[in-house]
Amino acid sequence: MALISVGYGSHIGLAALVITLGISPVLAQNAETRAKTPGMLSQEMLDRQNAERQPLPSLAGGGEEFRPVQPKKDYILPALEIIAFDVLLNRVNNTFDKSTDDYAVTMGSWKRNLKSSWVIDRDPYETNQIGHPYQGAMYHMFARSAGMSYWESAAYTFGGSVFWEIFGETTTPSRNDQIASGIAGSFLGESLFRMSSLMLEKNTRLSPFWREMSAAAISPATGFNRYAFGRRFDAVFNNRDPAYYGRFQAGAVTTVSETRGSSARFDRNELQASFAMDYGLPGKGGYNYLRPFDYFNFEFNGSSSNGIESILNRGLLVGTKYEMGPMHRGIWGLYGSFDYIAPQFFRVSTTALSLGTTAQWWLTKTMALQGTGMAGIGYAAAGSVRTIGLRDYNYGLAPQALLSLRLVMDERIALALNARQYYVSRVAAAKSGGTENITRADLSLTMRVKDDHAVALKYLHSRRNSSVAAFGDQTQARDTVGLYYTLLGKDGFGTVDWR
Repeated sequence: MALISVGYGSHIGLAALVITLGISPVLAQNAETRAKTPGMLSQEMLDRQNAERQPLPSLAGGGEEFRPVQPKKDYILPALEIIAFDVLLNRVNNTFDKSTDDYAVTMGSWKRNLKSSWVIDRDPYETNQIGHPYQGAMYHMFARSAGMSYWESAAYTFGGSVFWEIFGETTTPSRNDQIASGIAGSFLGESLFRMSSLMLEKNTRLSPFWREMSAAAISPATGFNRYAFGRRFDAVFNNRDPAYYGRFQAGAVTTVSETRGSSARFDRNELQASFAMDYGLPGKGGYNYLRPFDYFNFEFNGSSSNGIESILNRGLLVGTKYEMGPMHRGIWGLYGSFDYIAPQFFRVSTTALSLGTTAQWWLTKTMALQGTGMAGIGYAAAGSVRTIGLRDYNYGLAPQALLSLRLVMDERIALALNARQYYVSRVAAAKSGGTENITRADLSLTMRVKDDHAVALKYLHSRRNSSVAAFGDQTQARDTVGLYYTLLGKDGFGTVDWR
C-alpha cells in the first residue's frame, strides 16, 4: 500500500516499512531453505493438509465442506504486538511531525483521555480516512497471522483502536477514528491478509524469496510473524482454492469536462496505476461461504496527481450461495465495505454495512454476465479538496448503493459498468455538518491482445452536490477518459464455468 505520500499515513507506512525491512535479512537467508521444508507452503504440505481435513456437511449445498488444520493460536502475542506497534507509531509521529504536539503523550494525557467523552475530531482528511483504516488493518493482520479467526481478529482491531485513542495521542478520543480504525481497518486488513496468503499459497513464477517478500509487502504483520517466530506461525492460511479475477493496470488519463466549485486547482492530465482482485467468485463447485470475506472485492488506484485516487473494498461477512437454474450461480448476504474516493476536486470515504448479492449468469455458451448489487448504510466523511480558505469536509450517516456489472465475451472482451451513490446526511454529523450527494460511475472496455496482455479504455464520471452551512450550495464534477495497459491474472477475465 502506497501510503508514504500522505501526511499521517506516511508515519504508519514508515512503521510498517520498519517491520518489513527488519525481516529482509532473514528472508534472504532462509527463503530457499524453508521452501524445501514442510514449514514453507508446498504441494506436499497442501496434500498433507487435505488428507488431514475432516468432511463436514455443507451448509450451502454443492458438495462437502472441509475443516482445515487449525494453526496454533496465541492470544497474548497479538495484544503485545499491537501495543508495541502503537508505541513505535507514536514515537515515529512524535519525532517526525513537528507541526503538532498531538503525540507528546504523558500520564496526564492518559488520565484525561480515560475520563473524556468521545468526540468527532477535525484532523486532516488523509489522517482520518487513510491513515486510521490502514492502522486498523495492521492490528487485524497481526491477529490473523497469529492464528486468530476473523471475528477474534476484529475484536483485537477494535481494542487496538481504543488503546491508540486513549494512550497514543494527547487529543480527545474520537468516534470517527474508532469507526475508521476499529471497523474499516478490519475489512481492509482481512482483504490484505487473504491476498498475502494467496501469494504464498499459489504456485507462481516467482521464486520462494520473492513470494515471501511480496506477501510481506502486502501484509507486513504476516511477514513479521512468519519470520520472527519461525515454524510457530509458518502454516499458511487455507484459502480453499477460490475462483478469482486479478488484474493490474497502468495508463494515462485526461479530463474531458470539469466543474471545480471551491477547489483551487487541479491537474488536467495524470498517470494512474491500479490493482484489483475479485476473490471467491460464485459458481465454483465445493467452495462455500462459511467464513467472513470468503468473497471480497479489492481495488486500489494510485495517481500522479494526488497519490491515492481510490481504495474500494467490500466483502461478504455473513451469507450463503444460491442457484437459479443451470446457468445462474450467486451469493447473497451482509457485506462490509470501506470506500475512499478522491477525484481531485472532492473526496468521500465510508465504512458501511449493506445487504447485497454477487452472481454470474451464462447468457450463451461463451458469454457470461457477472454482477454485484448492494444497498446499505455507512458512516461517511465527504468534502472538497484544495479549497480556497477554510477546509471543507463533514461527517454523517450515509445511505449508499452499488451496482457493478461485467459482460465477458469469449474470454477476449469485457465490458464493465460500475455505479455508486452516497448520500451523506445530517444525522450523526458534526455541528457544522450539511448534506452531500455523491455519484461515481465508470464504463470500461477491455480487450485481450495476446495471452495475459490487454488494453482498456475507461470513461469515469464523478459528481458531488453539497449543501453545507459554512460554504453554501455547490456542485463539483469531473469526467475523464483513460487508456490503460492491462495485465490479467492467470484466470483471465475471471469467469467461472460450472457447466
